Formats: sequence, C-alpha cells, structure tokens
Amino acid sequence: MTNTISRRTVIAIFIALLAAMFLSSLDQSIVSTALPTIVGELGAVKYEGWIMTGYILTMAVSMPIYGKVGDMFGRRWPFLFAIAIFTIGAVFSALAHNFWFLVIARAFQGLGGGGLVILSQAIIADVVSARDRGRYMGPMGAVFGVSTVAGPLIGGWLTEGPGWRWCFWVDVPVGIAAFITGWIALKIPSHKPAHKFDFLGAIFVALSTVGIIFLTSWSTISGDGGWDWKSWKLIALAIATAISIAAFIVVELRAESPVVPIRFFTRRIFLVSVLIGFILGIVMFAALSYLPTYLQMSRGATPVVSGLLMLPLTAGMMITAIGSGFMISRWGRYRIFPIIGTAITTIALAWMTVIKAEMSMWLFGSMIFILGLGLGLIMQTIVIAVQNDVDPTQVGVATAENNFFREIGGALGTSLFGALFTSRLADQLSKVVASAGHSSGLTSDMTLTPKMVQSLPSGVKTEVIDAYAHALAPSFWFLVPLAALAFVASLFLRDKTLSTKAGLTAEGQSLR
Repeated sequence: MTNTISRRTVIAIFIALLAAMFLSSLDQSIVSTALPTIVGELGAVKYEGWIMTGYILTMAVSMPIYGKVGDMFGRRWPFLFAIAIFTIGAVFSALAHNFWFLVIARAFQGLGGGGLVILSQAIIADVVSARDRGRYMGPMGAVFGVSTVAGPLIGGWLTEGPGWRWCFWVDVPVGIAAFITGWIALKIPSHKPAHKFDFLGAIFVALSTVGIIFLTSWSTISGDGGWDWKSWKLIALAIATAISIAAFIVVELRAESPVVPIRFFTRRIFLVSVLIGFILGIVMFAALSYLPTYLQMSRGATPVVSGLLMLPLTAGMMITAIGSGFMISRWGRYRIFPIIGTAITTIALAWMTVIKAEMSMWLFGSMIFILGLGLGLIMQTIVIAVQNDVDPTQVGVATAENNFFREIGGALGTSLFGALFTSRLADQLSKVVASAGHSSGLTSDMTLTPKMVQSLPSGVKTEVIDAYAHALAPSFWFLVPLAALAFVASLFLRDKTLSTKAGLTAEGQSLR
C-alpha cells in the first residue's frame, strides 16, 4: 500500500483522524435542535444565530491557515493543537454561565474544528498514496455525512434527556482519545519552512471570510427578521468585504508562498473540483437545514424523531461514499463518480419539489435516500482529485481551499434557501390567517412551534401544515439549477493518473 508505512500504523492513524473528523462535523449540527432550549435558558432568543455563526466563522477562517501551516512545518503538532483547542472549547461551552460566554467558547472551539477537518484529510495524503486513498477517504466522507445528519438527532436526544450541556460534554472523551492516539501513532516529522509565513495573506483571507459569513448570516447574527439593504451597516459591511477580497487577491498574487495560491485556479481539475464542492455545500446544507423543520411541522415529529426520519439520507451517503472509495482504489479513476453523483443529486432535488404535507414517509425516505446516494459519490472524490492534482508539499493548502469553499457554499445556501423558504411561508401563513381569523389563535408573526401547530383546530392545522409544504417544495427549484450546473462542470473534470506513493514517501520522508 505504501512504501515506508506499515498498514497497522496507517490504521491507528486513521482511527484518530476519523474521530477528529466526526467531532468537527458533528459540532456543526448537534446544537441545532438544542438551540431553543439553550437560548431560552440563557435568555437570548433574539441572538440565537450567533451560537452557530460563531463556530462556522472561526472554523472557516482557520481552514486555509491550518492547511498552510501543515504544509510548511509538518502536520503532527498543528493536528494535536487543533484537537486540544477543540476539546478545551467544548469544556468551556458546557460550563457556559451566560449566552455570550457560550458564543465565545463556541468560536474558540471552531478554531480547533477547522484544523480537524483539513489536517485529517491532509494527513491521509501523507501516509497513503492517491491510488489507495479512496479506501480511507470514502469512510471519511461517510463519517461526515453521518455526523451531519446524526447531529440534530443526538442533540435532540441529549436535550430531552440529560440536558443541552451534554451536547458539548460528549466531545471531551472522544477528543482526549483522539489526542492520545494521535500523540502515539502520528509521528510525522516536522521540518523547517523554505519560505516565510504569509501573514498579510492570512489577515486578508480572515477579513474576507468574516465579511462573507456575516453577510450570508445577516438575519441570524443581527437578530432581525431578514435582509435589509437599506441598512447602512449592511451596505458598509458589503463594501468592506469587497475591498478585503480585492486586497486579498492582490496580496496573494504577489506573495512568495501564499496562504491561498491563486494560481491553483488556473488548473482545470482544481477549479472544477472546487466549483463542485462549493455547489455541494449550498445544496447539502440547505436541504439538511430545512427538511427537519418540515418533518416537525407537518408530521408533528419531535426533534429526535425528525432526526431518525433523516437516516435514509445518511444510509445513501454511506453506501456510495464507501463504495466509490473502494472502486477508485481498484480502478485508479475518479472522474465518473462526480458525474454520476451530480446527475443523481439533480434528479433527487427535482423530485423533492413535489413534497406534500401528508405524503408517505416511505416516499419521503426514498427521496432523501436517492439524494444521499448522489452526495456520497461526490464529497470525498473531489478531495482526492484536488490532492492528486498538486505537489505533495501543497496538499494541505489544496485540501483547505476545497473545504473552505464548501463551507462558504454551505453558509450561502442555508441563508438564501432560508430566505426563500421563509418568504414563501410568510405569504402562505398570511392567507391562512386571513381565512381562519384570529379567533383560531393563529397569527402571522412566524412564532409557530410544532407543539402549537398540533394544538390548532383540525381545519386550521391542516391549512398550516399545507402552508409549510407549499413553501418548502417549490424552494427546491432554487437548488435544481445549481445541481445541474455542478453536473455540467463535472463533465469538464478529467482523470489524472493517481500517484502510487504516499505524500511522505514522495518527499523522501517517513514516520519516525
């Protein structure tokens, strides 16, 4: 499998990396079902979006920096540092005594989370050849899919049981175990960098990321009900973000060893893969964010039950992520999988535009299972393509850029899809209120909860449930052309012979 690294060592390292990937991706979603309880207890309902935004923001900002530092100095110490930061942040989050303390703790945790994702994928490239990497990247993709869907399920169960603080306490033993395993098994050598670290580039990529995340999350971080482009704050933020992005491009084009090499985007494989990853982030996070809402409102499902009803999506992702990984290792080719995956994803999203209030859960499960099959064929395949397209000394940077754009796509997709869905929902509910009258106890202030919906008079309840379905289903038409664009882009992806040497071997190094 590799020239200098034993299979036993690789497996030990792989276990630590899986744990790290699971922790980081789980924490992007585990808090979602606990949010109402958390903000209610800490008295900050208006600003609940900051709990999610704080984590996603620092996670995205740190990704390119971890990728560059790992390439320059070696990945062992940055990886252990990321685990430690993440675990300490989890402890502080669990102990939070007020809302803003929790937001800061979550942001601190995100600084570690970004490193766990990037360095896990880059370390696999260090110890396993591109030809054999599919066998390992496939399960990593499956773990990401499982944790993304399982997060709300676990969060709901913990919130209803021992309490929301256990959403963070569960990270601690896994984090400690991953740190110990990594300390023992991960003996990747450190080395002196050939160039100075690009501090100016890091500053501008951070400023640009902060601006993009704040713009895409404006309604949740400001506590307002939507986007208001009449606000001087939003206009100023948009201008400042545009200036930061322009300055970032100029700085990186001139940097001797840039944090984000702009020239990578002149490479066809890299550009196509990043574009697919960006669209994947939009599609996946938009769907995952609002399908549980549909289930809770239309079916009266609890957060835990709605999580269980999302399991077909997880099953589909696991099957194709793992299966495609093994086939890539056997055939030495990867191009066909994103093509098939984006085609299936487009078909599944088009099918989901006919979601109805009282539809069979078997039919709903079939829809999201097909969606999972498509997503699983894409996620880790494009990471392999990106890593194989660059020099082994730049694997960390390339991996970071791919994941960074997926995160930005996720933030953008959640925001735009949410705005479209809530706008349609407001229109639908206003019609229900007008026909039902205020005597029904229904208002159009958008504060309905699943429990309130189930307590409405039978006729009004049916109309409200229909309103949610009629608002959600057409919103998927926003995602269909994007998925189709990813399919078209995948046709331009080309196979490049997969390297048979692990990254360390190609650099003439080995584990200590």
